[in-house]
Amino acid sequence: MTTSDTEAAGAGGQTLTIDELAARAGVTVRTVRFYGTRGLLPPPVIGPRRVGHYDGEHLARLALIEELQHQGMTLAAIERYLGQLPSDVSAHDLALHRAVVASWAPRTVERLTRDELDRRAGRPLTDEEVDRLGAMDIVVPDGDGHRVDAGLLRLGVELLDLPFSPETVLAARTALLEHSRAAARDLSRLLRDAVAERDARDVRSLSAHMHPLVVQALLTTFQRSLREELREWLDREAGE
Repeated sequence: MTTSDTEAAGAGGQTLTIDELAARAGVTVRTVRFYGTRGLLPPPVIGPRRVGHYDGEHLARLALIEELQHQGMTLAAIERYLGQLPSDVSAHDLALHRAVVASWAPRTVERLTRDELDRRAGRPLTDEEVDRLGAMDIVVPDGDGHRVDAGLLRLGVELLDLPFSPETVLAARTALLEHSRAAARDLSRLLRDAVAERDARDVRSLSAHMHPLVVQALLTTFQRSLREELREWLDREAGE
């Protein structure tokens, strides 16, 4: 489920019913209930008329579970993975975990019908929204269907709700790609130099172990740098 589908069931403390949660996550209500009985999802807050209310943490956790399953992990392995997380883990941190897990998989392009696209997006998309996803290079028309970058679809859907034009999003994506590739080249060069004398099999094994660690480090570093940049920008705005 991008970086997140997730960070919140909405800004301002918005809550979701189980039907809304399932729709946003692109799963069935039965799946949500099953994960709940397995202890993978915390119980909802029970409101008036015994209606359960879910929030951003539920949505982010559900996105992480689905991503772990997509990577081939068994439910028992997912239980162990989630059991190692802090009890007060936030929706933001869960989204970060999902981003790291999703980075292990190669880019996946799927061909979907319009109905399938709506289902995977977790909500019906308007023609204008599909066009905006196209401008982000996430959804490309293909005959009577669409070719979809599955790894970016949910992130793209979340971006639809933000007050940014497709041009701004695309420019931001271009900047991220350019800088991430530059960082990847530098890191790759450093790692190659560090293991130049090792056996090829050892190098492959070390690379497999290093990949998620490096991605985690990059995401964490970028997250903190972005927070500092935003804080400085807001401080300057407040001072003017």
